[in-house]
Amino acid sequence: MADATQDLLALNQKLLDSIVSGDWKTYEELCDPSITCFEPEALGHLVEGLPFHKFYFELGSGGPAPKSNTTMVAPHVRLLSPDAAVVCYVRLTQRVQPNAGPVSLRQNETRVWQKRDGRWRHVHFHRSPCA
Repeated sequence: MADATQDLLALNQKLLDSIVSGDWKTYEELCDPSITCFEPEALGHLVEGLPFHKFYFELGSGGPAPKSNTTMVAPHVRLLSPDAAVVCYVRLTQRVQPNAGPVSLRQNETRVWQKRDGRWRHVHFHRSPCA
């Protein structure tokens, strides 16, 4: 089980890195096409599928992504079965804003992963700002 935990943490970090770098190809490879989520951009609604997320990736395609770093603070992996897991953590994103300098953002995240055909896929997440 320790190997699964390490694999999931590595995959989750890869997912976060794809988000901050605007790497749609990697994000799409890691996510199930029917992914669901609750996130601030969805204004309280459950969103299904990848098109909602692709919109935000395409917004950033006009130039290089700002220098940034993403850290999972105190990640916790709960293996529900050999084929299902939940990863919870506080996400810290450090970014350099043009003309404003460095800023840090934090969010609570829960991500659900499902293993199908020997491969972990991201199937659901809930993201909210820290209080």
